[in-house]
Amino acid sequence: MANVSIKFNGKEFLLSCEDGQEEHLEELLIQINQKFNTLKNDLGNLGENKLLLITAVKVMDEYYETKKKVEQKKDELKELSNKFKELKSLIYEYKDKKEDEINLLKENHYKLKEEIEMNQKNYEKLIDETANEISNFVEKANSDNIS
Repeated sequence: MANVSIKFNGKEFLLSCEDGQEEHLEELLIQINQKFNTLKNDLGNLGENKLLLITAVKVMDEYYETKKKVEQKKDELKELSNKFKELKSLIYEYKDKKEDEINLLKENHYKLKEEIEMNQKNYEKLIDETANEISNFVEKANSDNIS
């Protein structure tokens, strides 16, 4: 245990704290001393006990206000986290939907390509058949004219 000598309201006090906490204790006491002196200047000398009580109430009020703000921020953070999770879920849904649409478009494209290739083969076959019929007709007409 370490000992820290502090001065409060013109009096010396010796306080104990854990080793390594001396500087922190001194900082806290500086803040309390400042609050005490501010109240003493603002309210006048009401007596040390009453000023100490008012100082303690002020410190606790600040503590609870800070605690309330921290809780509000935690709630806001939790709400933001939930909104982020919801947004993330919507993004994944959208991505999956678009991937399904892309796959359907690819499938339709493949079917259309097959249909075009089949129609091209049928068209070429029809042209070949028609060309053969015309050739046969011309040959028959030529042979009928020759005879």
